[in-house]
Amino acid sequence: MPHIPMLKENNVRKGFFVHGDFINLREALPSYLKGFVTFAYKTGWRVSEITSLTWSQVDLENNIVRLESGTTKNNEARTVYLDDELNAVFLNQKARQKELGKISHYVFLNESGTEKIKAFRGAWSKACTDSKIGKKLFHDFRRTAVRNMVRAGIPERVAMMISGHKTRSVFERYNVVSETDLKLAAQKQEAYIQAQMGTITGTVTKIPIEANQKILL
Repeated sequence: MPHIPMLKENNVRKGFFVHGDFINLREALPSYLKGFVTFAYKTGWRVSEITSLTWSQVDLENNIVRLESGTTKNNEARTVYLDDELNAVFLNQKARQKELGKISHYVFLNESGTEKIKAFRGAWSKACTDSKIGKKLFHDFRRTAVRNMVRAGIPERVAMMISGHKTRSVFERYNVVSETDLKLAAQKQEAYIQAQMGTITGTVTKIPIEANQKILL
């Protein structure tokens, strides 16, 4: 059989949120989705992991949220510590359920508060349009969280444990490099080189004195 060369597949999506776009989107979303997307934006968890999150996995006293082994895509347990904003998200979810008089097994409930969040495509599309950020995917939060953690100086291994990436190859695919990253790299390199030049020009060069040269005091 003759060899038929195949075109290289390039189906890796590269969408992500800049912070301003995320804020605008969140403001345009219904209130029941605001905390939901905030958690996704900061942790990079998959949508199914967040919609299925139960109160038994949440420890607000110690600000911890856990996913047990067997409940994640890679079957590995995961622990996330909540910052002040995420702690407030969970407190608001609990307060909302108390107001509704329906304490649910799940953390994030739909608009009516009757069951966990399932379909929100309509609300999502409308918010993207209203906030004028263009077409975005919920999965873009996953790429965004990875990039933000790396930019913040969080060790990549720790970032992988938070987002739930098991292999480095997949993690690198999500660690998107943007035009801003490239421009910042060039600026940092220039600053480094200029600093080195300053060190060289600021150094006093010692000239050796020959034996028959007089020294003027």
